[in-house]
Amino acid sequence: MSTIRTQQFHKFWLIITAVVIASFGPIFFLGSIEATAEPARWTLDLLDWPLDNAQNYEAQTTRFLSALTGGFLMGWGLMVFCLRAWVYDLAPEGVRRSVLNGALSWFFLDTTGSIAAGAASNIFFNLIVLLTVVGPLWLPARNEEKQTQVIPAS
Repeated sequence: MSTIRTQQFHKFWLIITAVVIASFGPIFFLGSIEATAEPARWTLDLLDWPLDNAQNYEAQTTRFLSALTGGFLMGWGLMVFCLRAWVYDLAPEGVRRSVLNGALSWFFLDTTGSIAAGAASNIFFNLIVLLTVVGPLWLPARNEEKQTQVIPAS
């Protein structure tokens, strides 16, 4: 049986999912403070390719939105980690579906908003993040117990 379709591997992958999501939290939180906004400004510049220094964090409203974004991303990542730690063993398919649906809803809303905001290049980066966050969770884990094959009588 393929290792990536096991519950054990799915549970491991949820750590990667949580870290990828939560890793954006501190970057955008730092954008809320004028003196530490450069990592967030550079990240937005990268996501709105090409790198041209067109993004700035001078407006208070941008810094406020960055604080909200950082908090939501850190909280979402931590929630995925907690689902892995406290719920996965009880309801692996429910956790998988929840994480998958959350990632897909983020992807479609963020991508649509990026296009509306004139930052269509972010679609490429969103695809990379989506594929990394979801990884093997696209498909349910196979039952790890040994199964016997039933052949119908002819």
